[in-house]
Amino acid sequence: MSNSQADQKDTQKAFGWAARDPSGILSPFLFTRRANGDDDITMKILYCGICHSDLHVTRNDFGSNIYPVVPGHEIVGVVTQVGRNIEKFKIGDKVGVGCVIGSCRFCENCQQDMESYCPKVDFTYTFIDDGTGKKTYGGYSDILVVNEHFVIRFPENLPLDAAAPLLCAGSTVYSPMKYYGLSQSGKHLGVVGLGGLGHVAVKFAKAFGMKVTVISTSPSKKKEAVERLGADSFLISKDTDQMKAEISTMDGIIDTVSAPHPIAPLIDLLKPHGKLVVVGLPEKTVELPIFPLLLGRKLIGGSAVAGIKETQEMIDFAGKHNIVADIEVISMEYVNTAMDRLARGDIRYRFVIDIANTLNA
Repeated sequence: MSNSQADQKDTQKAFGWAARDPSGILSPFLFTRRANGDDDITMKILYCGICHSDLHVTRNDFGSNIYPVVPGHEIVGVVTQVGRNIEKFKIGDKVGVGCVIGSCRFCENCQQDMESYCPKVDFTYTFIDDGTGKKTYGGYSDILVVNEHFVIRFPENLPLDAAAPLLCAGSTVYSPMKYYGLSQSGKHLGVVGLGGLGHVAVKFAKAFGMKVTVISTSPSKKKEAVERLGADSFLISKDTDQMKAEISTMDGIIDTVSAPHPIAPLIDLLKPHGKLVVVGLPEKTVELPIFPLLLGRKLIGGSAVAGIKETQEMIDFAGKHNIVADIEVISMEYVNTAMDRLARGDIRYRFVIDIANTLNA
């Protein structure tokens, strides 16, 4: 058998849409996935959410791209093939894959079920997969092959399209709320930004039984936040009087905003011993005032997406409390328009691509 024949035997054809350069424009792309191994499942992708990081990566905003890029790490579908060692899943199961598809499995972080913090973490797209030496391609595509360990089982009651964004947005807010003790009933949580992450944070916080205040620059979002999402109050961050009236009232704050913004007014909102957790990723460095931290013994922390065990816990919790993202389902043909709209903030609150019905080779 020739090398090319061997390579074909060890791969399977895939089809998706990819960006080829920093314009970020996506177009049809033929590529290959690895063959389904003994510890792998292959899934038919039904839906894939569009994360704001997809926009950043396709346009090379972080300056580290290896084109072509097939984005997408909010992936849901059904199992179509299982390896001989697979025990947790069977053909036909509804499953999801988030931001992480590989890790060393042996380091301290992996042993504590925090694969996303592994020094050798394999992200779902763009980065090099240490196991194969090849680029990884994401969920704007028809199939995905992944090690069983990194697959999430979906509750039957959750709609796959609206639950897809939870694999990133839900995981990203649920994890710090649990880790930093900001999920206790009766506590007061501030949520900065009412976007893809923020609106899900409000839903989780209310399910935990917390008092929730949304902090936003957009007065137009007040009705949405309070009347539909169930927030208890709403603060306009640019209104100095409103912000001063709420000084030292919050046990914690989840900051989901990716644009540069002042941190000092948020620190002032915290009670003594309060915690401000940043999950948004501004492109520019923010100024951090130290004095108010010292006076109130306050903490500023950060958090990335959850590990696999905690992501499963989050999805199960969402299933129990009927938590899903607010979405706009689009066709693959619409994806470039959706990216432009996302860049303008013209979405409430998450685009989800209907892969199964609109991705045509």
